[in-house]
Amino acid sequence: MSSTLAVAGHQLTLLRNGEEYFPHLLAAIAAAQHSIHLETYIFAADQEGRWVAEALQQAARRGVRVHVLLDGFGSAALPDGWVERMRSAGVTVLWFRQELGRFNFRRHRLRRLHRKLVVVDGRLGFVGGINIISDISPGMHAPRLDFAVEVSGPVVHDMHAAARRLWALVSWSQLRRRGDRDALPRQLKSDTRQKVAFLLRDNLRHRRDIERAYLKAIGQAQYEIVLANAYFLPGRKFRQALVSAAARGVRVVLLLQGRVDHPLQHYACRALYGQLLQAGIEINEYHASLLHAKVAVVDGQWATVGSSNIDPFSLLLAREGNLVVRDAEFAGALRASLLAALEAGAQRIHVDHWQGLPLWSRLLTWVSYGVVRLLAGWSGYIRAGEEI
Repeated sequence: MSSTLAVAGHQLTLLRNGEEYFPHLLAAIAAAQHSIHLETYIFAADQEGRWVAEALQQAARRGVRVHVLLDGFGSAALPDGWVERMRSAGVTVLWFRQELGRFNFRRHRLRRLHRKLVVVDGRLGFVGGINIISDISPGMHAPRLDFAVEVSGPVVHDMHAAARRLWALVSWSQLRRRGDRDALPRQLKSDTRQKVAFLLRDNLRHRRDIERAYLKAIGQAQYEIVLANAYFLPGRKFRQALVSAAARGVRVVLLLQGRVDHPLQHYACRALYGQLLQAGIEINEYHASLLHAKVAVVDGQWATVGSSNIDPFSLLLAREGNLVVRDAEFAGALRASLLAALEAGAQRIHVDHWQGLPLWSRLLTWVSYGVVRLLAGWSGYIRAGEEI
C-alpha cells in the first residue's frame, strides 16, 4: 500500500506499478480545475490507455485546458481514432518527433521524449517510469516492476515550468506559433541541495544534470548503494564511480533486467558484468516479470525515481525527468520495496558462474556492446565527451 510522507513542505507518495499509479492519476485528472499537462513515451490503446483517454476527454469537456505530448516513436501504435476522439473533446495533442510511418535512419530519431510527467493545475505532479500502458506485458503473468511519485509542494512549480516550456517549444516548431516562443517559461536551475528536486535531461543546459546527481551521490556513499535500472549500460565515469565505491567498502547492489525484451541492449549490458563482479559489486537479474524501474537509494538517505535509464540513449540523447529526494523515510520505503522485489523475483549472478559461460555467450555480449558503442558514437554521444 502506498503512503504519503511529508518532506520539506512537500507531500510525497511513492507508487509501485500501475496498480497504485493509475488510481491516483485518474483521481487527479478527475479533480482538475484549470489545466493538465501530460507527457509520455508510450500511450497504449489498451484498458489503462482507455481509462486515461476518457478521463482527459471528460476534463476537457468541463473546461480544463488539457495538453498531451506523445513521443512519435514510443506512441506510434496509438490509433488515429484515439487521437481524433481526444481532439474532438477539446484535448490538445502534439507529437514529439513524429515519423509519420516512415523509416528515417537519421541521428535525430534517437532523441526521444522519454520522460513520464503529469502536472495538474500547477499544484500536483507525477513523475517516474510508468507509461500509459497495461501493467502486464504480453507473455507475463506478473506486473512489470516500476515506480512513480505523486508530489505536491514547491517542486511542482519546476515540473510545471518544464512541461510548459517543452510544450511551447514543440508547438512553436510544428505550428510556427512564433508568439509562443516569446512566452517560454524560465529555464530550471537544478539544485540537488534541496530536499526535493526535479532534474531534467535535455540537449541544452541540462545535458548531464541527472548523471551528475547520480555521480555525486555515489561518490559520497558511505555504506550502501541500491540501484535498479531496466537498461544499464553506464559510461566509463559511472562505472568507475561504482567500482571506487565498492573498493572503499560500500555495498553496491544492482537490480537489472533478467528477461530479454530488447536483445541488443540486454546483451550489451551483460558485457560489463565481468568488470563489475570482479570489483565486488552485487548483480541481480530480475525474472519475476519485466523490470522497468529507474530508481536508486544511497545510504538510506538519498533516493531518485524517474524515467532515465543508465545508458547512453537516456543519459545524453532522450528527454528525461527524475525526482531526487533527500529523506530517510522516503528512501527507506523505496529501499524496502526494492529489496523485497530482489528477494522475491531476482537471481544473483556470481563470479564463478559468469566466468564459466560458454564462448558463444560471451561473444554475443561483446558484439552487442560493440554495436551499441557504434550507434552511440554515430549519434554524437561519444563526441560529447563520454566513453562507453
